[in-house]
Amino acid sequence: MIIGLTINGESRRLEAAPTDTLLTVLRDGLGLTGAKRGCNQGVCGACTVLVDGQPMRACLSLAVNCTGRSIVTVEGLAEDGEPNRIQQAFIDTGAVQCGFCTPGMVLSAYALLQENPHPSEADIRVGLSGNLCRCTGYRRIVEAVQAAAEGDRR
Repeated sequence: MIIGLTINGESRRLEAAPTDTLLTVLRDGLGLTGAKRGCNQGVCGACTVLVDGQPMRACLSLAVNCTGRSIVTVEGLAEDGEPNRIQQAFIDTGAVQCGFCTPGMVLSAYALLQENPHPSEADIRVGLSGNLCRCTGYRRIVEAVQAAAEGDRR
């Protein structure tokens, strides 16, 4: 079937089976590989994308159910080819290690800062709680979100 999706601000029409997940369509159909296939059960957060501004697990979401909704992947956060302030804060603080969880963390942080521009450390930890990282103790990730919150808005 042909479905219409708005991905990173661009309207797209593509073929998808009724059972295709949003993750499959993004990665395999469109080559947007920022969202990762981790646990494939909605637990790890590696596949997180924003759907209508809210973090959503792409591995659990059927692509057909996203018709007419605004989808943002980590690739869509860059502004004029440059990292946005959250992506840059992750780079500057060394919050990126293996990088597998980073896109989901960045998108969850983006959604958090849209809702709460000045979060406390506890707010940040709650906002990122659906994203697992096996490399860190989350300290630098929390510092990155704090730095992005303190920085100017791009």
